[in-house]
Amino acid sequence: MIDNKDKSPYLLLVILLAVAAIVFIQLKTLLVRSDIRQLWTPGIFLSDKAPQHITKPDIVRGLYLTASSAGNEAYRKNIIKQMTNSRINSVVIDIKDYSGYILYNSSLDILKKFGAVKPVLADVKKILDEFHLAGTYVIARQTVFQDPLLAQARPDLAFHDQSGNVWLDYKGLTWLDPGQKEVWDYNLAIAQEAVALGFDEINFDYIRYPSDGNIAALDYNLPADQKMTDVMKSFFAFLDKNLKNVATTSIDMFGLVMDNTRSAYDLGIGQKLTDAADYFDYVSPMMYPSHYPLTYLGYANSAEHPGAIIDYGLKISRVAMQDKRARIRPWLQAFSLGAVYDKNMIEQQITAVDNVTSTDGWLLWNARNYYPDYIFKK
Repeated sequence: MIDNKDKSPYLLLVILLAVAAIVFIQLKTLLVRSDIRQLWTPGIFLSDKAPQHITKPDIVRGLYLTASSAGNEAYRKNIIKQMTNSRINSVVIDIKDYSGYILYNSSLDILKKFGAVKPVLADVKKILDEFHLAGTYVIARQTVFQDPLLAQARPDLAFHDQSGNVWLDYKGLTWLDPGQKEVWDYNLAIAQEAVALGFDEINFDYIRYPSDGNIAALDYNLPADQKMTDVMKSFFAFLDKNLKNVATTSIDMFGLVMDNTRSAYDLGIGQKLTDAADYFDYVSPMMYPSHYPLTYLGYANSAEHPGAIIDYGLKISRVAMQDKRARIRPWLQAFSLGAVYDKNMIEQQITAVDNVTSTDGWLLWNARNYYPDYIFKK
């Protein structure tokens, strides 16, 4: 028989083992839930030499390139040749697209764990060196909240419907909840790695809430005291805090943000031009005339009047942008939709941009990366 005095060491041992078990379980849970935290170590590069960057041109005149185009040696050499002594001085290359895949050979362990690496840009350093040697400013385009891959790997970070199921848009794609801080960390780490590789600027796209799908069924998961624009501004501030003085940053937004600088209207997706302009170096509204309402500004077909559409948006937003950090650098339409976009239609847009004081250049979008010779002529 053991008296009470003899029980003390055994009781203490039992308590210590119980505490240890609780700590182990909590630590294991923390490690699983925190695998997206602390992803990037500043100063660590992917080669034995520091990345080379080039100075941003005063006026950026750029073309959009998919990772497939930029990674194709024949296409890349031809586009560099066409850019030589031309007005085009910049390219925007996908590093993370709508699929959520990272399109270069990343060293981030979490991306490998999720199977998120698809190195279409097989030798990204060589690609960057070739563009830089030609004097080309290289911008990395990174999608953010439309990310089916991370949503599949971590459904707890995805949007859900009112029944608790993962929510899908009309294309069957999943979206991440912009209020989830782990999503912020994940995208910051990718941007930091892109800067370390040698990309000269990070262009963020899909920083917004979904615009299509069964929106009525979507659980926005917003705190009671916050609106979508509040969440967006918090994310803007997070990126600014971590990337300011590290990289030039830009954000893509819907073209109609230009029309709504005097109201609280956020297009139903959390986007306001005046909010973003405080935290980024450039705002790139997607001012494709074919994407505006058909009878916008009273036209029978707004796509047939690209100069007027671009001019109106730039002028109506000019006063609101006067004291802002960001400059406007719009995406322009270089594809036929709603009308045939030939040389004249593209030049109308460029002229409208060049004729206002709130802009620092333009970017041309063609999803097929088809850019005729006239695009390059000064």
